[in-house]
Amino acid sequence: MIEKIFSHLREFPFSLFFILLLSSFNIHISNAQKVSSDEVLEEIKNLEPTIIEVSSKLWDLAEVSSEELKSSKLLKDHLTQNGFKITMDGIKGVPTSFVAEYGSGSPILGIMLEYDALPGLGNSPLPKKKAREDGITSGHGCGHNLIGSGALGSALALKSLINKSKIDGTIRVFGAASEETEGAKVYMARDGLFDDVDAMLHWHPGNATGAFNVRTSAQQQIYVEFQGKATHAGNTPWQGRSALDAVELFLHGVNNMREHVKPTARIHYIIRDGGKAANIVPDYASLQMTFRDATRADVEASVEWLEQMAEGAALMTQTTTLFVPYYGMHDLLPNAPLAKRMQEHLEALGSMPFTPEEQKFAKELQAEVDLKPTGLIEAVLPLPNEPTTGGSTDVGDASWITPTMGVVVATIPENIGLHTWMATASHGTSIGEKGAVHAAKALTLLGWDILTDESLRVEMQQDFEKRTDGFTYKSPIPDIIKEPISLPEDQRSFGSVIELRNSLLNQEHDHEHAHSHTHGNR
Repeated sequence: MIEKIFSHLREFPFSLFFILLLSSFNIHISNAQKVSSDEVLEEIKNLEPTIIEVSSKLWDLAEVSSEELKSSKLLKDHLTQNGFKITMDGIKGVPTSFVAEYGSGSPILGIMLEYDALPGLGNSPLPKKKAREDGITSGHGCGHNLIGSGALGSALALKSLINKSKIDGTIRVFGAASEETEGAKVYMARDGLFDDVDAMLHWHPGNATGAFNVRTSAQQQIYVEFQGKATHAGNTPWQGRSALDAVELFLHGVNNMREHVKPTARIHYIIRDGGKAANIVPDYASLQMTFRDATRADVEASVEWLEQMAEGAALMTQTTTLFVPYYGMHDLLPNAPLAKRMQEHLEALGSMPFTPEEQKFAKELQAEVDLKPTGLIEAVLPLPNEPTTGGSTDVGDASWITPTMGVVVATIPENIGLHTWMATASHGTSIGEKGAVHAAKALTLLGWDILTDESLRVEMQQDFEKRTDGFTYKSPIPDIIKEPISLPEDQRSFGSVIELRNSLLNQEHDHEHAHSHTHGNR
């Protein structure tokens, strides 16, 4: 038998035999680099105290968008202490954002960190509405303390696995500040920071646990103002032109528009300034609004309609208007191969291990707001079939540039909403901390697959290219907007908000003048 084998080998060309031998050697090397799921999870177990500590500190800080200076520093310190290099700091017009890297070569795996809180949602970590004793009134009602800590844990675990396995690959951590207002990810996308990333990972707290295989809505944030003429409202009203009337007419048009938009559209607004006294005709009024829909194209078409309404309201009231779509987001693009692999990992991890005490807290919290006390959902949801949700995320812009996938993990009781004091309370307890640890496990398992499984990378790229065929990314932020409008004045690098407004007014005037000149020459 052995002689027969050798006789066959003698008939093989030597070059082919060498290739086969080399191939088997490569397979051996590949197997030596493989890491079991248990080894991946052991890394997270070692990092669990760090994840919990960072989650707690971020919850305590509760810094709102554009003011996350201490929160950003906390995360950067943990990264640098663990060998990451801060490659960009205070970047792309968002001072509290950053980029950190570990490793070298390809593939490049991106991981998103968020860490801003919401104003007015501060609460003690109790199942009742109770202000914090330290007087802080903001709170992590969306669980960004958990996003920051859980994603940090995953980045640190993947760094350790790269070291132990001695493989090529780069972990790139994006400190994505100000997600709740004018998120840094869209500024990063506009400046090409995701262009060389092979895949992006993210996660979000929620009512249940499952793969983030959904499409969030595209969105546009808009500032509208009207300028009129002030006068005595009783003595000489005919001399005035009410900017508030223009706002009211504009919003009347907006609310009539609701009848004719798609069911996926969402329109919401606030009047920021409607005048100072009832007996003065307001010469200035302004509002802020958000328009959402399933796709970026749907949003842009409706924003054009809204601008026409503003111009019409100005004509009807003999006022002037400034209409600025100053910030927006793309819808979130799923990726089927990554979603399937994420689902497999979640099912292998199993149900969330909530204790009877944690379930008791959840039920008391539900009862406090007159909800049925069903507690926390422990089971893993089936893989969603890419439904469209009403909410938006600036992760969407990254997803149109590189294959992107995330996970949602139960951190609040069933039927409790995010952006509430109840969510803030839950996110300050062991319930939220368990969610952050669980998310870190799922992100690390999928992240390690992306780094080491070439076939998965091919599949995810093919899916991405099919979905984006014919698409060219265009930022929803106008070129004239260099930094978030909501930045505090002492953090601005491109002039004050007043200077920006004047630039916008000048741009609007130049546009109108050019239009009139062209029209006159016809």
